[in-house]
Amino acid sequence: MSNITLKIVVAENSVIIRNGITSTLKRLPDLRIQPIEVHSIESLKECVRMDTINIVIVNPAFGGYFDVAKFKADTSATSKVVALVSSFVDKITLSKYDDTISIYDDQETLYGKINSLQNLPKKKGEEDDEMLSSREKEIVVCVVKGMTNKEIADNLFISVHTVITHRRNIAKKLQIHSPAGLTIYAIVNNLIDISEVKKNLI
Repeated sequence: MSNITLKIVVAENSVIIRNGITSTLKRLPDLRIQPIEVHSIESLKECVRMDTINIVIVNPAFGGYFDVAKFKADTSATSKVVALVSSFVDKITLSKYDDTISIYDDQETLYGKINSLQNLPKKKGEEDDEMLSSREKEIVVCVVKGMTNKEIADNLFISVHTVITHRRNIAKKLQIHSPAGLTIYAIVNNLIDISEVKKNLI
């Protein structure tokens, strides 16, 4: 578990959705999260001004219409701003956010997105390795071992859809789009022993 506490503000008009997101954030593994619920634009701005907030999760319809650029300008916020999508939102609006999450996302997907949004300090030489969450590293190892998406899902007790989402995120982060490329990455970053790779190539 990280010894850094992530402060995440959840800005959502619906108390049911707000509480649901907060409850899910608290249950994410390997992360220490302090969720803060807000129900108005004023309380959101005050919260960001008074404290260092890592991530703001906000409904694009919060306060009628949430203007990301204006919010960042008004508060000088360095927080990552994530759109909380519960209904249709056009792509142009979503493109202004650092990322999006849906109320239909499972816990694994939320975990992966929160991990990718963290601005945690990295040790020298660990930049590439720390780009991936612990779950994403597990999936890289499974891919290198030649496992199918179904086998990975069964092995890690997650859905095939979640495996596909993680693989898409891994490819986007590393800009590696083939099992051979992932194999080289895994060996160089000590995620797998080369002898294990040789077994699967025979």
